[in-house]
Amino acid sequence: MTPLRQVRAGVLDVGYHESGPADGPPVLLMHGFPYDIHAYGEVAPLLAARGCRVIVPCMRGYGSTRFLDAGTPRSGQQAAFGADLLALLDALAIPRAVLAGYDWGGRACCIVAALWPERCAGLVSLNSYNIQDIAASSKPAAPENELRYWYQYYFHSERGRAGLTQDRRALCELLWKLWSPTWAFDHASFERSAAAFDNPDFVDVVIHSYRHRYALVPGDPAYDDIERRLAAQPPIGVPAITFDGADDGVMPIGGSAAHAPRFTGPHQHRVVPGAGHNLPQEKPQAFADAVLELAELAFPGP
Repeated sequence: MTPLRQVRAGVLDVGYHESGPADGPPVLLMHGFPYDIHAYGEVAPLLAARGCRVIVPCMRGYGSTRFLDAGTPRSGQQAAFGADLLALLDALAIPRAVLAGYDWGGRACCIVAALWPERCAGLVSLNSYNIQDIAASSKPAAPENELRYWYQYYFHSERGRAGLTQDRRALCELLWKLWSPTWAFDHASFERSAAAFDNPDFVDVVIHSYRHRYALVPGDPAYDDIERRLAAQPPIGVPAITFDGADDGVMPIGGSAAHAPRFTGPHQHRVVPGAGHNLPQEKPQAFADAVLELAELAFPGP
C-alpha cells in the first residue's frame, strides 16, 4: 500500500493509496477503527487488475492524514466522516464512484450515498445501514450486545482516554482478536496497521467519536446541518450490497432485517461464513467481488 500520495481535501491533507488505470471506474475503499488502509492490501490489487481506479484514503486521525489548521476541532462525529469523503471526491475531481467500506469507513460511505446519491454509483457496506441514530443512543440493547460495546463505555471516561493514549497498540490488538475471533492474523500484520495509530490526532478523534454518538459531547458546528439531515435517518436509494461477517464479535448479526427498509433501491444482503468485523482483510475476494458487481453495473464497458 505504498507509496502514499497527499491531497488537500476540505479541512484535511489526506494521505491515500492509488492503484489501477487513471481512467478506470473509480472506487473508494474506506477503512474503519481500529484498522487502516492495509485492510485493503489484497482487495485493491484485485480491483486494479480488473481495470478499476482504486483510491484507499487514511481517515482523519490515521496514517499520514493531517488537519490543515491546528484550530480545527478533532471531531470524530459521523457527519465529519461523510464530509471528508465528499471533499476527497471533489479534490480528486471524481464526480461519481463506487463507495465501499466498513465500520467508520462504511459510515462515511452510507452518509454520502444517502445525502449525495449523485456522487455514489454503488455502495458496499458491512453491517448494513451504518448511519447512527444519535437520538436513540440512550436506549439500551440486550445485555449480551451491551457487553460487546465495553470499549465504547471505556472511552466515555478519562480513564479510557488515558488507556488509549498509553497503550493504544495492545488495546487495538485486543479489539482485533475480539471482533474477528476466527481470523488467524499474525502480529506483523497488526503492526503494519498499528503504525497508522501514531497519528497525533488519533486519540482525540477516537474519543470524540465514541462520545458524540451517545450525545455526551457537542459536535463541530461546521457539521450541524449534516447532522440535522442524518437525524432523519435518510434512506439509501443507490444500488447497494451489504454484508455481515458470520463471526463478527462487535456487531451482532440480525440487524440487516431491521435495516432493510432504509434501502429503497436495488439491495442485496450477504452473510459471509468465517468472517468477523474486518471483512475486506479477512475475506478479500468476497468483498472485491461485491465492489466489481456494482462497478460493472454503474460503469459498463463498451
